[in-house]
Amino acid sequence: MFVKQINLPAIQPFASEYIKGNQTALQHFHTDFQHQDDFRSRAEKIKSHTYDRKELVRCIRKYMERFPSGSKTEESLSRLEKDALVVIGGQQAGLLTGPLYSIHKLISIIILARQQEAKLGVPVVPVFWIAGEDHDFLEINHVYTEKDGQLQKTGYPDRSDKKMASSITFDRPEMKSWIKKVFSGFGETKHTSALIKRLEQTVDDCVSITDLFAYMVMDLFKEEGLLVIDAADEGMRSLESAFFQQLIRNSETVTESVINQQELLSDQGFKPLIELDPQAANLFFTINDERHLLFKSDGLFRDKNNQISLTEDELLEIAETEPERLSNNVVTRPLMQEHLFPTLAFIAGPGEIAYWAELKSAFEIMGMEMPIVMPRLTITLMERNISQLLDEFEISHEEAVKTGAVKQKETYWNRVKNESLDREVQDTKRLLEDQYKKITGASKEMDPNFHLIIEKNLSYHLKQLDYLKRKSDDSIRLRHNIELNKFTRIEQSLRPFGGPQERIWNLYYYLNEYGPDLIKELMTAEYEFNHRHHVLYI
Repeated sequence: MFVKQINLPAIQPFASEYIKGNQTALQHFHTDFQHQDDFRSRAEKIKSHTYDRKELVRCIRKYMERFPSGSKTEESLSRLEKDALVVIGGQQAGLLTGPLYSIHKLISIIILARQQEAKLGVPVVPVFWIAGEDHDFLEINHVYTEKDGQLQKTGYPDRSDKKMASSITFDRPEMKSWIKKVFSGFGETKHTSALIKRLEQTVDDCVSITDLFAYMVMDLFKEEGLLVIDAADEGMRSLESAFFQQLIRNSETVTESVINQQELLSDQGFKPLIELDPQAANLFFTINDERHLLFKSDGLFRDKNNQISLTEDELLEIAETEPERLSNNVVTRPLMQEHLFPTLAFIAGPGEIAYWAELKSAFEIMGMEMPIVMPRLTITLMERNISQLLDEFEISHEEAVKTGAVKQKETYWNRVKNESLDREVQDTKRLLEDQYKKITGASKEMDPNFHLIIEKNLSYHLKQLDYLKRKSDDSIRLRHNIELNKFTRIEQSLRPFGGPQERIWNLYYYLNEYGPDLIKELMTAEYEFNHRHHVLYI
């Protein structure tokens, strides 16, 4: 697989400065991701910390036993139980694995673990932490497909509200029907039948949305030694119990530290991402599978609707005896991750880089240092037919990945449209407007509301002229439909809705086109964590 690297700056302002190595951004972290010496130093520091590796591995093994596994899966578990470091990252459990950026993060985790193991000479295991505690189901319940030359959202018909993703179950026949609908949008290929059959088997073996995600991820990456764990897995809660108690006791100082860090970032011109109430306790309390964020005031932990009211001692007892009723928020999840895992590096997207910058003091309050925060790989998949279209129109591949083909399409349209008709329509509009001004002036002494009739009449004629121009344009578009659709295909493939490919397209579109061996090709491509954008020619 040919890989081309291009410069494509991050859109997120703080992440952009961080990736460039700007000291203003780097000062909000304990390490510099650009220096291999910091990886060595971090690896040495982990040796001096104690982790309950045996119990951690027991939980992960139990969670993963219902999912596909490969020869390296058990090896990774054994290595983690002994002395391995981890490269870790997480994401919400999107349907059919969600947008491509989830796959890019998985690839980043696996590749960095592989590279650092070679450089450090110590075992490094890739771990994917599924954000099953999240309840933004609308963010994960759809896949984009193409219909009549337009991208459309194909959503799964579920209206779950405050439920955690791990608690959202599904109707198996309905899920299978939805999968077939998605693949119908992708289009029938020689791979479609086998993919649907495998996915239907997956649906039969799963209960929740996160189960589906974990099953698919392991089915795709089972030969890479990847470990997965759901942040909402009840088996992990006993491991988290003691640290929940620390977070409860330190809730006020943790919140204060984040707010102070946010003020420092604001003074430097950066906009904080974490929306944090000064009374936030940064923990959720679960009632009937619904999470309620806790706030601390007057010595009590409450939710915003006052359904919950607990003293610190009562909440500490729950953390000790019923830890499954508690879960982390955006502030405490990174802290819990650091407590549980011997983390060499955390793979972060642009938004995560920005909000982790707000947590440095919180780590310090909990007696920790942040792991190395490594920007994930950014990738665009360049299909052969799209590459050929770019060459046909002499469009730079780099420019197309950055900005699409909007300008080139506009240039082509300006070349073929009927400019003389456009001018005549505009001239006629101006003439009409001038004449109607005269009519308005001549009617001033009539009914004072007569001008409304004149305006309505003018508006009707202007709309008719617009209609005439639209019909003319439609006729021209029909005549040049083949060429114009080529530009549209470029745009939809590389810059759908004007944004990155990874935010819209789903991996299964590409598996449907190119088959399951595409995963092997993606995993054997050459990647560098040099913060350049990777264009993979498939």
